[in-house]
Amino acid sequence: MAHDHTKSSLSALTLAAIGIVYGDIGTSPLYTMQEVFDHKHGLSLTPENILGIVSLILWGLIFIVSLKYVTLVLRANNRGEGGIMALAALTLESVGKNSKMYFPLVILGVIGASLFYGDGVVTPAMTVLSAIEGIKVATPALKPFVVPITLVILIALYAVQSRGTATIGKFFGPVMVLWFAVLAAMGIYNILRVPAILEAFNPIHALEFLYYHRWAAFIALGAVVLAFTGSEALYADMGHFGAKPIRTAWFLIVFPALGLNYLGQGALLMIEPTAVSNPFFNQLGDWSIYPLVVLSTMAAVIASQATISGAFSMTKQAISLGFLPRMKIIHTSSKEIGQIYIPVVNWLQLAAVVGAVIGFGSASNLASAYGIANTGTMLVTSILTFFVIRYGWKYNLALCIASTSFFLLIDISLFSSNAMKFFSGGWFPIALGFGICVVMLTWRRGRSLVFDNLKKHAIPLEEFLESLFISPPVRVAGTAVFLRGEADGVPHALLHNLSHNKILHERVVFITLHNREIPWVPFSERIKVTDLKNNCFQVDVYYGFKNEPDIPNALALCAPFGLEFEPLETSYFISRQTIISSPGGGMAMWREGLFVTMSRNARDAADYYQIPSNRVIEVGAQVEI
Repeated sequence: MAHDHTKSSLSALTLAAIGIVYGDIGTSPLYTMQEVFDHKHGLSLTPENILGIVSLILWGLIFIVSLKYVTLVLRANNRGEGGIMALAALTLESVGKNSKMYFPLVILGVIGASLFYGDGVVTPAMTVLSAIEGIKVATPALKPFVVPITLVILIALYAVQSRGTATIGKFFGPVMVLWFAVLAAMGIYNILRVPAILEAFNPIHALEFLYYHRWAAFIALGAVVLAFTGSEALYADMGHFGAKPIRTAWFLIVFPALGLNYLGQGALLMIEPTAVSNPFFNQLGDWSIYPLVVLSTMAAVIASQATISGAFSMTKQAISLGFLPRMKIIHTSSKEIGQIYIPVVNWLQLAAVVGAVIGFGSASNLASAYGIANTGTMLVTSILTFFVIRYGWKYNLALCIASTSFFLLIDISLFSSNAMKFFSGGWFPIALGFGICVVMLTWRRGRSLVFDNLKKHAIPLEEFLESLFISPPVRVAGTAVFLRGEADGVPHALLHNLSHNKILHERVVFITLHNREIPWVPFSERIKVTDLKNNCFQVDVYYGFKNEPDIPNALALCAPFGLEFEPLETSYFISRQTIISSPGGGMAMWREGLFVTMSRNARDAADYYQIPSNRVIEVGAQVEI
């Protein structure tokens, strides 16, 4: 029975992984072949070129997705969690804070995360626009309506994000299974028409294409890479499903379906060169176009949903790791902690996506913007993976170089090719990523300056309490909980209370939150209690970047240490910090202004830490940077 249960669980997780993980790479056949043979690349539709391109795509799927991501990178997980932020945290933990590589790796991790955000804007615009463009293949007169229909679908998708994906998410897997089944069927149909296309499995065709075309082949790589976009999703969503279901889905369903469809499109182009205008929608003839538009639109929406959810998860991780300010996070499911909604991220991303659709106007134009951010993230992933397997896993240096240099060479080639598209559209995701990178580094630097300032002016807590109880103040009933940062000495709120009210609660608890560079901290390791005497206690709470900060729940874990809290007898004192610039600060004035603005707009601490608002007493304090 246990064996049956395991099989059932694996089947369910595999189905869910197909629906969520593979939406992006699964919709790549919509536009990849069309873009490769676009007139701007100058490739003629000869059988040799078609075989070369299809061979490049097949072996790219084998090397980049199957070997690099599915086989190697999925192993480089941070306690079961994946994604560029989780990988960056694992890398920093592996090298240690005293390493001279620590800060450069921080910068590299931020760049990778920023590029992920940039790619997350282009993906929904590209996939939905590509799907809707099918209607102009069937009815050219409908071409003016492609962009408006795309905008309506995208706006509707972002508008329902606050409701969560719990209701519609259960349909993602079956829809994507149908999608991959249709991809495979169309591919088989056209392969049977031109069996010679199967020669593309011979890598010699790919190598000959690269050798004989050289510069044109290098430029074409910028379009070929569209077949691999979405590879990062395999890694980013590992924490939701685990590595085994993702691997199972890839090798049993996704890879065969994609491979068959690319072969089928190649076969179609060999016998019907005019189909190059849109190889995907021309695979079965005119009768199939509208059904394919409906199915591909559903698949594109699912792919976009995965990107949106990934941006929410990435933001939450970045907040916990100290790269972004506190934001309002809404949990959309009572059962799944990973299903969250962040309004600020949702609407900013929608604005950028709408701008991309209107500004570029077509999938072909957007293709110039697509790929550069994704390949940049792929490149960063390869570099960070090297440090993990070398310093975290302690593998032999030669083995580490051998296992990553091959993939690094591929990533550099793909990124370089995509960099050629910078001025024709690649600047867009790079500009978005650069802006996010500046925000993240500014916030981290500003927090560091605030930390140093507080540490410099901190009054040591234990010495202060020792002197305080030489002539103790009046004690009143109840428990006072003071939030205290890692750099703080005596909380300003306590000094304010003693100065103005001349009293101290009968029990005083100082609570400090520590964010660790791991995804989860188990309850058994969550709490540390130190007795400071005179019924005063220091409580240290440890969170991972996937844990949800909740101070009342954390205090409930103190019961085994002899500390129990009655909600109506507990008051929370929070220092409300006002950040002000100081002459000769540690950042340029514009960055100080940006940090101050973010600080003022950061989510209220009491709300963020889920403290009952009627039990909070806030005390203002100014902190210079």
